[in-house]
Amino acid sequence: MISVLILTKNEEQDLPRCLESVRWSDDVHVYDSYSTDGTLEIAEAAGARVTQREFDDWSSHQNWGLANIPFRDPWVLYVDADERVTPELAASIRRAVENPGNKVAFRIRRRDFWGESWLKHVQASSYYMRLFRPEKMRYERLVNPVSIVDGPVSELEGYLDHHPFSKGMSHWVNRHNAYSSLEAQQILLNRENNQQFSAIQAFMAKDRNQRRFHQKELFYRLPARPLIKFLLLYLGKRGFLDGRAGLDYAILQSFYESMIVLKTKELTGKSAAFDRAKEARSEIPSQASPSGGIPEGSHAHSGSND
Repeated sequence: MISVLILTKNEEQDLPRCLESVRWSDDVHVYDSYSTDGTLEIAEAAGARVTQREFDDWSSHQNWGLANIPFRDPWVLYVDADERVTPELAASIRRAVENPGNKVAFRIRRRDFWGESWLKHVQASSYYMRLFRPEKMRYERLVNPVSIVDGPVSELEGYLDHHPFSKGMSHWVNRHNAYSSLEAQQILLNRENNQQFSAIQAFMAKDRNQRRFHQKELFYRLPARPLIKFLLLYLGKRGFLDGRAGLDYAILQSFYESMIVLKTKELTGKSAAFDRAKEARSEIPSQASPSGGIPEGSHAHSGSND
């Protein structure tokens, strides 16, 4: 009745507990990006089916998986290897698919943990679209993708427990270093495509995904974004109630935002330099000799944007 999709890349540490939490499903798929550790052996030993594909970006990777992995059941539960399905959530999932009504997807509330401490207040977002009919779901954005659902959605009771620091601080920093690069690319891509932004829609849009898009675009236009993010999480969402873990998490998220800001500036500068070089090259023919060659004494250079 319910297939499970787990995305992996070198997840031998976290995958066993994730698989244990979805043992009630007899159609588990591990969607792997060519792990070099024991991930595949763990998956196969647990009876999971493995599909491999090189990771390019989040939405492309997820969309390919939904379109090409042979799910046996009409409903798919999507989880990451560092997440655990609680018994209460598993029961809620079974009830939902037994009587979904006209719903084609369900949002699930996630709890993020710092060690054994639940980040109850400082977490930026709580609900994620994780249970759905695959033919009704697609993703957009290079990173932190937006779930686009073709049909009515609802919410489930129970928690999906997330352990983002299970592999240590270095792993978290390295992963968010990669995320920040994709976020910077996404910001420039949105600008190049002239995607329309509305401050009103950021607060008034009825569709949650549309509201999230406009909120992100509004946030990207604010000055001092890293400081604003820290204040929003630590004071606005009362992250101070989560103790030292709440403070540390808010600082890390502010640092992550700083990386996005700096990388966006870097990419913008490189893009501007490329445009100037392209414009300069386009002017060369007008300076050429009547025979079409470059005037004697002129030199064509191929520069880099280091």
